[in-house]
Amino acid sequence: MAVDRTPVLKRCRSLDMEPMYLGVSKKSKRKPKRTNRKVSEYGLQLREKQKAKFIYGVQEKPFRNLYAKAQKMQGQVGPNLMMLLELRLDNIIYRMGFARTRREARQVVGHKHVMVNGKCINIPSYRVEAGDKIEIKEKSKSLQRFKDIVEANGTVSVPGWLQADSETLSGTVVERPLREQIDVPVNETLIVELYSK
Repeated sequence: MAVDRTPVLKRCRSLDMEPMYLGVSKKSKRKPKRTNRKVSEYGLQLREKQKAKFIYGVQEKPFRNLYAKAQKMQGQVGPNLMMLLELRLDNIIYRMGFARTRREARQVVGHKHVMVNGKCINIPSYRVEAGDKIEIKEKSKSLQRFKDIVEANGTVSVPGWLQADSETLSGTVVERPLREQIDVPVNETLIVELYSK
């Protein structure tokens, strides 16, 4: 399994984005080099794709597969792609506040702490559907790790398309998210343009 070990702040600087979208509260004091350099149209499209991949922690092949699925769905390809990325299990765990970052959410899922509709799922890319009930295992709820996470994420707001209870560490996917409900700074139309070349 490929893992991106690039330092978060360095990558955020190169992609010109805030680290808070990854759940990281640190800020970089350095300025990106070559700020006055003109970026080509292809460069802008590529940057948007890299941004989406970096935020959600997805490698190239799975990202391309998600794009192919988004093309087959009804509606516009860009919003469909963003919706599919949001419905990944690791992202849902992060959005519900059961992990501080998406990387930590991926680890929580991989270590078999998560149950979907009563079944233990350890695949971070598992696609959750509307109406699915997600919870942390009974055994895991007493772990100090989850107590620390709930304490740290006390002020985090859960999106409207999700319901989460931080006391019982469980939640439900109410509906599929619309593009307006996804607060990720990615221009998906540029990604569609890049892949349609």
